Amino acid sequence: MAYRTFAAHGTPADAGYSMPAEWSPHQATWISWPHKRDSWPGKFETVEPVMTRFVAALSATELVRINVLDAAHENHVRTLLEGQAKADNVRFHQFRTDDAWCRDHGAIFLTREPSLGEPLLALNFRFNSWGGKYPPFDQDDAIPGQMAKALDVPCHSVPMVLEGGSIEVNGAGTLLTTEQCLLHPNRNPGMNRADIEQALKDNLGINQVLWLGEGIIGDDTDGHIDDLTRFVAEDTVVTVVEADREDENHAALAENRERLGTLRLADGSPLRVIELQMPRPVVFKGDRLPASYANFYIGNRTVLMPAFNDPADEANRAILANCFPGREVIGIDCTDLVLGLGTFHCLTQQVPLV
Repeated sequence: MAYRTFAAHGTPADAGYSMPAEWSPHQATWISWPHKRDSWPGKFETVEPVMTRFVAALSATELVRINVLDAAHENHVRTLLEGQAKADNVRFHQFRTDDAWCRDHGAIFLTREPSLGEPLLALNFRFNSWGGKYPPFDQDDAIPGQMAKALDVPCHSVPMVLEGGSIEVNGAGTLLTTEQCLLHPNRNPGMNRADIEQALKDNLGINQVLWLGEGIIGDDTDGHIDDLTRFVAEDTVVTVVEADREDENHAALAENRERLGTLRLADGSPLRVIELQMPRPVVFKGDRLPASYANFYIGNRTVLMPAFNDPADEANRAILANCFPGREVIGIDCTDLVLGLGTFHCLTQQVPLV
């Protein structure tokens, strides 16, 4: 599918584009409906009801665009959503995917002042299935251009592997990421830290990269930031911590928490850090799953938080509610969904309103 290419000279940053914060207004949220049964072995039938609840909650207040495989798959998903989601706020796209993780295989959208020209730009980074872990991934890698074509916005291809879940921005020039992921040799072995920072600045319109260390146990993405630390305001993050010193996540999360206390924004001011507690271990057939309250998604009027039938669910929901006073924070049980090794943030990609 042909799409319009980014025609400006120089980089997206040179052209005035930057990546807005997730809490900025959306014209839509984009998802790829789950269909790969191997991602949820023996539990796929429990995943679609969770997705239905998620889309129902989100479509109440904003448009949800859904990638499906074909007409039969679209009819199947329509039937699931009938009477649950707000029909006027759901659009289907028959764009074939290899798996459901739209945060990582979808386009990343930038905005700029309309006076500078086209206000919305789609970025098409390379996608290699988290370092070649789950081939094939060619259909996922083609999704950004299809999204751009559907929206009739220009698309800029970037010869760099990058997943949306590996970066977190505050909309004011600062980006958070992890060394474990972006410096991993299975992503961009020909790029060092300085090269990666420059590419992020050139293509995302940010001016500062802040680095944390390692991710949580069970995260097959090599430490995505969206399971660890998330901006909730330009100067504020929430970060997950593990109080149990015997827990295998304790050391890495404590080290990240310590780093956050030393990091400074571009103006020299410290980050305000709010702690979220980790849930009790969620285990499937002896394997620890990457259950994290940090994997929430910020909608226009709602925040969708993964819950895990855990005593910490409500305490963490209340913390997020204090962070987002203008939004309803809704917890949805993801105990089965996280078997796919991700939850709501991993499954979504926002399209900014311009």
